[in-house]
Amino acid sequence: MTKAADTDQKGKVILMTGGGGVLVAEMARALSQAGARIAILDLKLEAAEKVAAGIRDAGGEALAFAANVLDRASLEAAAQEVQTRLGPCDILVNGAGGNHPKGTTTKDNLQLEDFLKPDPEVFSFFDLEEAGIRFVFDLNLLGTILPSQVFARQMVGRKGCSILNISSMNAFRPLTRIPAYSAAKAAVSNFTQWLAVHFAPVGIRVNAIAPGFFVTQQNQALLFTADGQPTARAAKILNNTPMARFGEAKELIGTLLWLTSEQASSFVNGTIIPVDGGFSAFSGV
Repeated sequence: MTKAADTDQKGKVILMTGGGGVLVAEMARALSQAGARIAILDLKLEAAEKVAAGIRDAGGEALAFAANVLDRASLEAAAQEVQTRLGPCDILVNGAGGNHPKGTTTKDNLQLEDFLKPDPEVFSFFDLEEAGIRFVFDLNLLGTILPSQVFARQMVGRKGCSILNISSMNAFRPLTRIPAYSAAKAAVSNFTQWLAVHFAPVGIRVNAIAPGFFVTQQNQALLFTADGQPTARAAKILNNTPMARFGEAKELIGTLLWLTSEQASSFVNGTIIPVDGGFSAFSGV
């Protein structure tokens, strides 16, 4: 029987990309409390150091590293430094991701009047810019593939190693207005399954968490007005979430500990687990 103590990560070296963000930082703190030695990677070293310092202040072991998930040389330099200072990576959490305004439409649907008489203030599907779309795909998909290539080299042939990707509810239910982000996260889910099959013979498990709606630095302004009231879009989300609220970062932790624990999930491979308050189960009727 698997017990709660079996999620213990004592001595494991766990690397987190996008570690300066709200959700990944919460995951890093939880994994540290489970005994892991944490490497926080972020494009902004100061953001990574802030999270690492908080973990150290709480009695854990964490170091910060600057790295660009879209630059192999940057990742390889970080990998060498992590291995020298902490040891080889046991678990990789691919947490880097995000959206771009030039890959986002202004309205939920194309309106005929906006097509016939274009308004420069209205950004439709036809106005999506290649650079914006490419940025979103690169950051979310390539930013998952490249770290996996670099850090999985340290895992091959070693017991208990795994990769955890961060997908999104958008991969299950594409949201209006954000076609690039939805498609990119669907690609992350597909890549998770592909890599799980590819790595199975060498003992590296690959899974993903698909968070529903959580308030972060990136979406705060989209979900709440300046006086703290939910926006129309936030209200739509809540109306279609059976639990009728946004998730809290700590509510990702149970799934995180389960999927990263060899004892608790040794036969779980190639899964994408929604943590979404029932959003993906609700048809809207």
